[in-house]
Amino acid sequence: MGRLHARVCGQTPGVQVVGLYDIAPDAAAAVAEEFALPVKSTLEELLAGADAVVIAVPTQHHLPIAEQCLGRRIACLIEKPLAKDIAGAKSIVELARKNHATVQVGHIERFNPAIRAMSRLQIRPRFLEVTRISPMTFRSIDVGVVLDMMIHDIDIVLNLAESTVSKIDAIGVSVIGEVEDICNARLTFANGCVANLTASRLAMRTDRRMRVFCTDAYVSIDYQKRHGTVIRRGGNIEAIRRAVAQIRAGEVEDLSQLNYKDLVHIEELQIDDVEPLRAQLDAFVDAVKNGSRPVVSAEDGLHAVEVAQRIVKTIGPATLG
Repeated sequence: MGRLHARVCGQTPGVQVVGLYDIAPDAAAAVAEEFALPVKSTLEELLAGADAVVIAVPTQHHLPIAEQCLGRRIACLIEKPLAKDIAGAKSIVELARKNHATVQVGHIERFNPAIRAMSRLQIRPRFLEVTRISPMTFRSIDVGVVLDMMIHDIDIVLNLAESTVSKIDAIGVSVIGEVEDICNARLTFANGCVANLTASRLAMRTDRRMRVFCTDAYVSIDYQKRHGTVIRRGGNIEAIRRAVAQIRAGEVEDLSQLNYKDLVHIEELQIDDVEPLRAQLDAFVDAVKNGSRPVVSAEDGLHAVEVAQRIVKTIGPATLG
């Protein structure tokens, strides 16, 4: 992720990259050469000339690096999850508040064009079903699949539900190490909304989808293809009632006789082609320059970690191994 961030930062107008640093000098040199960026030999040297930084390191190192940055009042874009546990996430939130420093969390799916298009619909979900599966990448094996992958969808679901989680049911399985590699969680919110999330990093294929059911609409999102469809009953409620009456009366025996386009309104979401990583950086820069609340704030990151930890705790050690 550090390499990807370096590319986007170097290509963004109004952003001057003062340098990059990696604990592995060869890795830093390779990225610096690829994108013609300056490299720094120490973190202290990097921070000395920075107004804002992107922290893209293993999760366990988020807090100690954030401490050094926020102590200097340097704005931080921190890769997800915000920290490896609730205590670490709370510390980052408090440091940001104490030092009046901007912190945005790298929940990149918030900037997926399909998700941004859906957010413009201002829907109120009643049930959400999310699937995020892929082969093992061996990139974030220091945390389980909940903090590695499901955390994306936890953040999206919390943002859509706009309510507190009142109950969690979850099951997980560990196959490779001591942490869960597969998990299914059911979140029940105080406002009655329910979300069913499945994540696996041991699948033979990649599939990332979300389905959102509302009182007047159904939205289907394909994260990977950045595509979405919305189906509304719209103003066709009378046509739907007539169709139901005809079916019950036996006037319609073959459902293929129904013209579903007369019953519901189907449309594709209007998707832009802005790269999520670019949209995320633009939002971060805007928040830093204007002192505004980031799209994904440190508090949002903390809430996602809190729910993720509750899911992991609900799984319990008995279902692992």
